[in-house]
Amino acid sequence: MTTIAEARMRKPKDVYKEAGVDTGQADAGLQRLVRRIKTTWPTAGTIGAVELDIGYFANVINLGSVGLAICTDGIGSKAIIAQMMGKYDTVGIDCVAMNVNDLICVGARPLSMVDYIAVQTANADLLDALSVGLTEGAKTAGISISGGEISQIRDIIKGYREGYGFDFVGMAVGDVPLDRINVGQDIQDGDIVIGIESNGIHSNGLTLARRAFFELNSFSLDHKFHDLEMPLGMELLRPTHIYVREVLDAFNSVSGVRAMVHITSDGLLNLLRVKAPVSYEISVPPPPAIFDLVKHYADVDDTEMYEVYNMGIGFCIVVAPGAVDQTISLLRAHKRKAFKIGHAVADGKKQMILNKKLLGKGKKFTWLP
Repeated sequence: MTTIAEARMRKPKDVYKEAGVDTGQADAGLQRLVRRIKTTWPTAGTIGAVELDIGYFANVINLGSVGLAICTDGIGSKAIIAQMMGKYDTVGIDCVAMNVNDLICVGARPLSMVDYIAVQTANADLLDALSVGLTEGAKTAGISISGGEISQIRDIIKGYREGYGFDFVGMAVGDVPLDRINVGQDIQDGDIVIGIESNGIHSNGLTLARRAFFELNSFSLDHKFHDLEMPLGMELLRPTHIYVREVLDAFNSVSGVRAMVHITSDGLLNLLRVKAPVSYEISVPPPPAIFDLVKHYADVDDTEMYEVYNMGIGFCIVVAPGAVDQTISLLRAHKRKAFKIGHAVADGKKQMILNKKLLGKGKKFTWLP
Protein backbone atom coordinates (compact mmCIF):
# COMPACT_ATOMS: atom_id res chain seq x y z
CA MET A 1 0.00 0.00 0.00
CA THR A 2 1.32 3.48 -0.85
CA THR A 3 2.79 5.35 2.14
CA ILE A 4 2.01 9.01 2.82
CA ALA A 5 5.58 9.95 1.92
CA GLU A 6 5.32 8.14 -1.43
CA ALA A 7 1.94 9.73 -2.12
CA ARG A 8 3.37 13.21 -1.54
CA MET A 9 6.19 12.59 -4.00
CA ARG A 10 4.35 11.05 -6.91
CA LYS A 11 2.38 12.95 -9.53
CA PRO A 12 -1.37 12.76 -8.89
CA LYS A 13 -3.03 10.25 -11.23
CA ASP A 14 -6.61 11.52 -11.06
CA VAL A 15 -7.99 7.99 -11.27
CA TYR A 16 -11.55 9.33 -11.13
CA LYS A 17 -10.91 11.13 -14.44
CA GLU A 18 -9.34 7.98 -15.89
CA ALA A 19 -12.49 6.12 -14.84
CA GLY A 20 -14.60 8.50 -16.91
CA VAL A 21 -15.56 11.39 -14.62
CA ASP A 22 -13.83 14.66 -15.61
CA THR A 23 -14.87 17.18 -12.98
CA GLY A 24 -12.62 19.86 -14.48
CA GLN A 25 -14.39 19.80 -17.82
CA ALA A 26 -17.74 19.68 -16.05
CA ASP A 27 -16.89 22.84 -14.11
CA ALA A 28 -15.70 24.64 -17.25
CA GLY A 29 -18.91 23.76 -19.04
CA LEU A 30 -20.97 24.80 -16.05
CA GLN A 31 -19.42 28.28 -16.03
CA ARG A 32 -20.49 28.82 -19.63
CA LEU A 33 -23.96 27.46 -18.95
CA VAL A 34 -24.41 29.73 -15.92
CA ARG A 35 -23.55 32.86 -17.90
CA ARG A 36 -26.33 32.08 -20.36
CA ILE A 37 -29.07 30.97 -17.99
CA LYS A 38 -28.69 34.01 -15.73
CA THR A 39 -29.91 36.16 -18.62
CA THR A 40 -33.36 34.60 -17.97
CA TRP A 41 -33.58 35.85 -14.39
CA PRO A 42 -36.34 38.36 -13.50
CA THR A 43 -35.58 41.64 -11.77
CA ALA A 44 -34.59 41.24 -8.11
CA GLY A 45 -37.41 41.74 -5.64
CA THR A 46 -40.17 40.81 -8.09
CA ILE A 47 -42.38 37.72 -8.15
CA GLY A 48 -40.34 34.92 -9.69
CA ALA A 49 -37.00 36.52 -8.87
CA VAL A 50 -34.12 34.16 -8.17
CA GLU A 51 -32.94 34.80 -4.63
CA LEU A 52 -29.54 33.07 -4.65
CA ASP A 53 -26.57 32.89 -6.94
CA ILE A 54 -25.68 29.64 -8.71
CA GLY A 55 -23.50 27.30 -6.65
CA TYR A 56 -25.49 26.67 -3.51
CA PHE A 57 -27.19 23.33 -2.87
CA ALA A 58 -30.57 24.64 -3.97
CA ASN A 59 -32.04 27.92 -5.14
CA VAL A 60 -35.05 29.91 -3.95
CA ILE A 61 -37.70 31.58 -6.10
CA ASN A 62 -39.50 34.64 -4.74
CA LEU A 63 -43.24 33.98 -4.49
CA GLY A 64 -43.99 37.13 -2.53
CA SER A 65 -44.55 36.12 1.07
CA VAL A 66 -42.50 32.94 0.88
CA GLY A 67 -39.69 31.40 -1.12
CA LEU A 68 -39.99 28.28 -3.24
CA ALA A 69 -36.82 26.23 -2.80
CA ILE A 70 -35.95 24.02 -5.76
CA CYS A 71 -33.20 21.57 -6.71
CA THR A 72 -32.54 18.52 -8.88
CA ASP A 73 -30.21 15.54 -8.64
CA GLY A 74 -30.00 11.85 -9.49
CA ILE A 75 -28.33 8.63 -8.39
CA GLY A 76 -25.58 8.63 -11.03
CA SER A 77 -23.84 5.35 -11.71
CA LYS A 78 -25.34 3.74 -8.61
CA ALA A 79 -27.89 2.64 -11.20
CA ILE A 80 -25.21 0.34 -12.62
CA ILE A 81 -24.59 -1.22 -9.19
CA ALA A 82 -28.34 -1.90 -8.95
CA GLN A 83 -28.27 -3.57 -12.38
CA MET A 84 -25.21 -5.64 -11.48
CA MET A 85 -27.00 -6.80 -8.32
CA GLY A 86 -30.38 -7.23 -10.00
CA LYS A 87 -31.79 -5.29 -7.04
CA TYR A 88 -33.71 -2.07 -7.68
CA ASP A 89 -35.89 -1.52 -4.61
CA THR A 90 -33.52 0.78 -2.65
CA VAL A 91 -32.14 3.26 -5.21
CA GLY A 92 -35.36 5.28 -5.02
CA ILE A 93 -34.28 6.15 -1.47
CA ASP A 94 -31.05 7.52 -2.92
CA CYS A 95 -32.94 9.61 -5.46
CA VAL A 96 -35.04 11.20 -2.73
CA ALA A 97 -32.06 11.65 -0.42
CA MET A 98 -29.87 13.41 -2.96
CA ASN A 99 -32.59 16.01 -3.47
CA VAL A 100 -34.08 16.61 -0.03
CA ASN A 101 -30.64 16.67 1.63
CA ASP A 102 -29.76 19.53 -0.72
CA LEU A 103 -33.00 21.43 -0.09
CA ILE A 104 -32.48 21.63 3.66
CA CYS A 105 -29.09 23.29 3.12
CA VAL A 106 -30.85 26.58 2.34
CA GLY A 107 -33.16 26.25 5.34
CA ALA A 108 -36.10 24.93 3.33
CA ARG A 109 -38.71 22.40 4.37
CA PRO A 110 -39.00 19.77 1.60
CA LEU A 111 -42.57 19.32 0.40
CA SER A 112 -42.74 17.30 -2.80
CA MET A 113 -40.72 15.71 -5.58
CA VAL A 114 -41.19 14.57 -9.15
CA ASP A 115 -39.01 11.97 -10.79
CA TYR A 116 -37.70 11.26 -14.28
CA ILE A 117 -36.91 7.64 -15.13
CA ALA A 118 -35.22 7.01 -18.48
CA VAL A 119 -35.30 3.32 -19.39
CA GLN A 120 -33.78 1.11 -22.02
CA THR A 121 -37.13 -0.58 -22.54
CA ALA A 122 -40.47 -0.55 -20.76
CA ASN A 123 -40.12 -3.00 -17.88
CA ALA A 124 -42.97 -3.19 -15.41
CA ASP A 125 -40.98 -5.16 -12.82
CA LEU A 126 -38.13 -2.63 -12.89
CA LEU A 127 -40.47 0.34 -12.51
CA ASP A 128 -42.34 -1.35 -9.69
CA ALA A 129 -39.10 -2.04 -7.83
CA LEU A 130 -37.89 1.55 -8.30
CA SER A 131 -41.17 2.81 -6.86
CA VAL A 132 -40.62 0.81 -3.66
CA GLY A 133 -37.55 2.82 -2.67
CA LEU A 134 -39.01 6.05 -4.00
CA THR A 135 -42.01 5.64 -1.71
CA GLU A 136 -39.92 4.64 1.30
CA GLY A 137 -37.59 7.60 0.80
CA ALA A 138 -40.49 10.02 0.47
CA LYS A 139 -42.07 8.77 3.69
CA THR A 140 -38.76 9.10 5.54
CA ALA A 141 -38.32 12.66 4.25
CA GLY A 142 -41.95 13.59 4.91
CA ILE A 143 -42.67 14.55 1.29
CA SER A 144 -45.06 13.54 -1.47
CA ILE A 145 -44.17 12.19 -4.90
CA SER A 146 -46.50 14.36 -6.96
CA GLY A 147 -45.71 13.14 -10.46
CA GLY A 148 -42.99 12.14 -12.86
CA GLU A 149 -42.04 11.03 -16.34
CA ILE A 150 -40.94 7.75 -17.90
CA SER A 151 -38.96 7.89 -21.12
CA GLN A 152 -38.09 4.86 -23.25
CA ILE A 153 -34.83 5.69 -25.03
CA ARG A 154 -33.05 2.48 -25.99
CA ASP A 155 -30.62 4.37 -28.26
CA ILE A 156 -29.31 6.36 -25.29
CA ILE A 157 -29.71 4.09 -22.25
CA LYS A 158 -27.45 1.06 -22.44
CA GLY A 159 -28.06 -1.39 -19.65
CA TYR A 160 -25.59 -3.56 -17.78
CA ARG A 161 -28.42 -6.09 -17.99
CA GLU A 162 -30.38 -6.17 -21.22
CA GLY A 163 -33.77 -4.59 -20.69
CA TYR A 164 -32.86 -3.19 -17.28
CA GLY A 165 -30.87 -0.09 -18.19
CA PHE A 166 -32.15 3.07 -16.52
CA ASP A 167 -31.30 6.54 -15.25
CA PHE A 168 -33.09 7.98 -12.23
CA VAL A 169 -33.36 11.71 -11.50
CA GLY A 170 -35.57 13.80 -9.26
CA MET A 171 -36.55 17.42 -8.74
CA ALA A 172 -37.68 18.51 -5.30
CA VAL A 173 -39.39 21.62 -4.00
CA GLY A 174 -39.85 23.08 -0.56
CA ASP A 175 -40.75 26.30 1.17
CA VAL A 176 -38.68 28.76 3.17
CA PRO A 177 -39.50 32.25 4.45
CA LEU A 178 -37.38 34.72 2.52
CA ASP A 179 -35.90 36.07 5.74
CA ARG A 180 -34.95 32.54 6.86
CA ILE A 181 -32.87 31.54 3.85
CA ASN A 182 -29.60 30.18 5.19
CA VAL A 183 -26.51 29.67 3.00
CA GLY A 184 -23.89 30.13 5.69
CA GLN A 185 -23.81 33.90 5.44
CA ASP A 186 -23.45 34.36 9.21
CA ILE A 187 -20.60 31.95 9.98
CA GLN A 188 -18.16 33.54 12.41
CA ASP A 189 -14.62 32.86 13.54
CA GLY A 190 -14.58 29.93 15.96
CA ASP A 191 -17.93 28.47 14.94
CA ILE A 192 -17.93 24.70 15.33
CA VAL A 193 -18.42 22.14 12.55
CA ILE A 194 -20.48 19.12 13.60
CA GLY A 195 -20.23 16.05 11.39
CA ILE A 196 -23.04 13.52 11.06
CA GLU A 197 -22.20 9.97 10.04
CA SER A 198 -22.83 8.72 6.51
CA ASN A 199 -24.10 5.30 5.48
CA GLY A 200 -21.05 4.45 3.40
CA ILE A 201 -20.48 5.70 -0.12
CA HIS A 202 -24.01 7.14 -0.56
CA SER A 203 -24.48 8.18 -4.24
CA ASN A 204 -21.14 9.69 -5.25
CA GLY A 205 -17.97 8.04 -6.47
CA LEU A 206 -19.50 4.75 -7.62
CA THR A 207 -17.64 5.03 -10.93
CA LEU A 208 -14.31 5.00 -9.11
CA ALA A 209 -15.50 2.21 -6.80
CA ARG A 210 -16.51 0.04 -9.77
CA ARG A 211 -13.13 0.67 -11.35
CA ALA A 212 -11.36 -0.33 -8.12
CA PHE A 213 -13.24 -3.56 -7.52
CA PHE A 214 -14.44 -4.80 -10.91
CA GLU A 215 -12.13 -3.30 -13.57
CA LEU A 216 -8.70 -3.03 -11.98
CA ASN A 217 -9.51 -6.12 -9.93
CA SER A 218 -11.96 -8.99 -10.34
CA PHE A 219 -13.91 -9.19 -7.13
CA SER A 220 -17.39 -10.67 -7.23
CA LEU A 221 -20.45 -8.86 -5.93
CA ASP A 222 -20.79 -11.44 -3.16
CA HIS A 223 -17.14 -11.14 -2.09
CA LYS A 224 -16.96 -10.67 1.67
CA PHE A 225 -14.10 -8.48 2.84
CA HIS A 226 -13.15 -9.11 6.45
CA ASP A 227 -13.70 -5.45 7.41
CA LEU A 228 -17.16 -5.10 5.81
CA GLU A 229 -20.41 -6.02 7.52
CA MET A 230 -21.96 -7.34 4.30
CA PRO A 231 -20.96 -8.60 0.84
CA LEU A 232 -19.36 -6.03 -1.47
CA GLY A 233 -22.38 -5.53 -3.74
CA MET A 234 -24.73 -4.86 -0.84
CA GLU A 235 -22.19 -2.47 0.71
CA LEU A 236 -22.05 -0.41 -2.48
CA LEU A 237 -25.85 -0.40 -2.69
CA ARG A 238 -26.44 0.89 0.85
CA PRO A 239 -29.07 3.67 0.59
CA THR A 240 -28.03 7.27 1.19
CA HIS A 241 -29.03 8.60 4.59
CA ILE A 242 -31.91 11.10 4.58
CA TYR A 243 -31.13 13.88 7.08
CA VAL A 244 -34.29 15.98 6.80
CA ARG A 245 -36.03 15.50 10.13
CA GLU A 246 -33.00 15.86 12.39
CA VAL A 247 -31.41 18.77 10.54
CA LEU A 248 -34.63 20.78 10.33
CA ASP A 249 -35.28 20.02 13.99
CA ALA A 250 -31.89 21.54 14.80
CA PHE A 251 -32.40 24.51 12.48
CA ASN A 252 -35.81 25.32 13.94
CA SER A 253 -35.09 24.71 17.62
CA VAL A 254 -31.42 25.51 18.24
CA SER A 255 -30.28 29.11 18.37
CA GLY A 256 -26.94 29.51 16.63
CA VAL A 257 -27.20 27.21 13.61
CA ARG A 258 -25.02 28.99 11.02
CA ALA A 259 -24.98 26.60 8.04
CA MET A 260 -26.10 23.17 6.83
CA VAL A 261 -23.93 21.34 4.33
CA HIS A 262 -24.62 18.13 2.41
CA ILE A 263 -21.37 16.20 1.92
CA THR A 264 -21.67 14.77 -1.58
CA SER A 265 -19.32 14.97 -4.57
CA ASP A 266 -16.27 17.10 -3.60
CA GLY A 267 -16.48 15.63 -0.11
CA LEU A 268 -15.77 17.93 2.81
CA LEU A 269 -14.81 20.67 0.35
CA ASN A 270 -18.57 21.28 0.18
CA LEU A 271 -18.07 23.26 3.39
CA LEU A 272 -16.44 25.93 1.22
CA ARG A 273 -19.71 26.46 -0.69
CA VAL A 274 -21.13 28.65 2.07
CA LYS A 275 -21.46 32.39 1.52
CA ALA A 276 -19.23 33.58 4.36
CA PRO A 277 -15.55 33.97 3.32
CA VAL A 278 -14.28 31.56 5.97
CA SER A 279 -11.76 28.74 6.10
CA TYR A 280 -11.86 25.60 8.24
CA GLU A 281 -9.56 23.48 10.31
CA ILE A 282 -11.03 20.00 10.19
CA SER A 283 -9.99 16.70 11.73
CA VAL A 284 -12.07 13.62 11.00
CA PRO A 285 -11.80 10.10 12.41
CA PRO A 286 -10.52 7.20 10.28
CA PRO A 287 -13.04 6.53 7.50
CA PRO A 288 -15.19 3.39 7.30
CA ALA A 289 -13.53 0.34 5.77
CA ILE A 290 -15.17 0.66 2.35
CA PHE A 291 -13.19 3.84 1.68
CA ASP A 292 -9.87 2.25 2.65
CA LEU A 293 -10.66 -0.61 0.27
CA VAL A 294 -11.40 1.76 -2.63
CA LYS A 295 -8.21 3.67 -1.89
CA HIS A 296 -6.12 0.51 -1.87
CA TYR A 297 -7.59 -1.25 -4.90
CA ALA A 298 -7.84 1.90 -7.06
CA ASP A 299 -4.32 2.93 -5.94
CA VAL A 300 -5.22 6.53 -5.13
CA ASP A 301 -4.07 8.71 -2.28
CA ASP A 302 -5.93 10.79 0.29
CA THR A 303 -6.07 13.90 -1.88
CA GLU A 304 -8.30 12.19 -4.42
CA MET A 305 -10.29 10.19 -1.89
CA TYR A 306 -11.29 13.31 0.01
CA GLU A 307 -12.17 15.08 -3.26
CA VAL A 308 -14.54 12.30 -4.32
CA TYR A 309 -16.07 10.74 -1.20
CA ASN A 310 -17.81 11.74 2.01
CA MET A 311 -15.30 9.54 3.89
CA GLY A 312 -17.83 8.76 6.61
CA ILE A 313 -19.31 12.24 7.11
CA GLY A 314 -22.60 12.58 5.22
CA PHE A 315 -23.76 15.97 6.48
CA CYS A 316 -22.36 18.88 8.48
CA ILE A 317 -23.97 21.55 10.62
CA VAL A 318 -21.96 24.65 11.51
CA VAL A 319 -23.05 26.14 14.83
CA ALA A 320 -22.03 28.80 17.32
CA PRO A 321 -19.82 27.37 20.11
CA GLY A 322 -22.62 27.68 22.64
CA ALA A 323 -24.96 25.56 20.52
CA VAL A 324 -22.72 22.51 20.17
CA ASP A 325 -23.97 20.38 23.05
CA GLN A 326 -27.66 20.99 22.30
CA THR A 327 -27.19 20.24 18.61
CA ILE A 328 -25.28 17.00 19.18
CA SER A 329 -27.80 15.89 21.82
CA LEU A 330 -30.67 16.55 19.42
CA LEU A 331 -28.99 14.65 16.59
CA ARG A 332 -28.32 11.70 18.84
CA ALA A 333 -31.95 11.73 19.91
CA HIS A 334 -32.68 11.14 16.22
CA LYS A 335 -30.35 8.11 16.37
CA ARG A 336 -27.55 9.81 14.43
CA LYS A 337 -23.89 9.63 15.39
CA ALA A 338 -22.60 13.20 15.49
CA PHE A 339 -19.41 14.79 16.77
CA LYS A 340 -17.27 17.92 16.54
CA ILE A 341 -14.87 17.75 13.60
CA GLY A 342 -13.45 21.26 13.44
CA HIS A 343 -14.02 24.99 13.44
CA ALA A 344 -14.29 27.99 11.14
CA VAL A 345 -11.52 30.56 10.71
CA ALA A 346 -12.51 34.05 9.54
CA ASP A 347 -9.44 34.69 7.37
CA GLY A 348 -11.15 35.38 4.03
CA LYS A 349 -9.17 32.63 2.28
CA LYS A 350 -11.96 30.02 1.82
CA GLN A 351 -9.67 27.05 2.25
CA MET A 352 -9.47 23.98 4.46
CA ILE A 353 -6.77 22.30 6.49
CA LEU A 354 -7.80 18.66 6.81
CA ASN A 355 -6.27 16.27 9.34
CA LYS A 356 -3.24 18.61 9.55
CA LYS A 357 -1.90 17.17 6.29
CA LEU A 358 -4.13 18.28 3.39
CA LEU A 359 -4.85 21.77 2.04
CA GLY A 360 -8.19 22.15 0.28
CA LYS A 361 -8.98 24.98 -2.11
CA GLY A 362 -11.87 25.07 -4.58
CA LYS A 363 -12.43 21.44 -5.53
CA LYS A 364 -8.90 20.14 -4.94
CA PHE A 365 -6.76 18.91 -2.08
CA THR A 366 -2.97 19.02 -2.07
CA TRP A 367 -0.47 17.79 0.47
CA LEU A 368 0.75 20.32 2.98
CA PRO A 369 4.54 20.84 2.95
